[in-house]
Amino acid sequence: MGILSGNPKDEPMHDGEVFGVWSFITANNGLLSIYQAFINHVGDKDLKMMLEDAVRMMKDENKQASELLKANGVALPPALPDRPVASAEEIPVGARFMDPEISAILSVNGAAGLVACSQMIGQSIREDIGLMFGHFHMNKAQFGAKLLKLNKEKAWLIPPPLHVAPQLASVH
Repeated sequence: MGILSGNPKDEPMHDGEVFGVWSFITANNGLLSIYQAFINHVGDKDLKMMLEDAVRMMKDENKQASELLKANGVALPPALPDRPVASAEEIPVGARFMDPEISAILSVNGAAGLVACSQMIGQSIREDIGLMFGHFHMNKAQFGAKLLKLNKEKAWLIPPPLHVAPQLASVH
């Protein structure tokens, strides 16, 4: 039996896995702070629920990833304190983020999260780490599908130029 042929949790993490997990938590920490602020700005109740779901999802991801790092003796990245709750009406209109802006930022960050999870799946040699990020990826993909539907329903989606195939003359 080789060093990497037993229980994956008994195997050491390689430097790429350590850095990837640590970086993932760091990115989530920043996004959590931003999304909590967005919750204070948002006016649309459906978008607010999506932001609250994103916060719950990322906190759960951070918990799992932090447990992995702690079990491997790696110090955790710093986290910002939770933002206080405020009402959108307390924020002046010109200073408030608009719902379509918030949704677009949430969409872009969701796509980046999918890429980050895919990268971790690809570089992991410990099966448990690859599977953990596979689970995160699946959750982010499902979240993204819901967000896309919301963006279409609210007419917030700005599509790129649409390609319509030219009609070919039928030849008989």
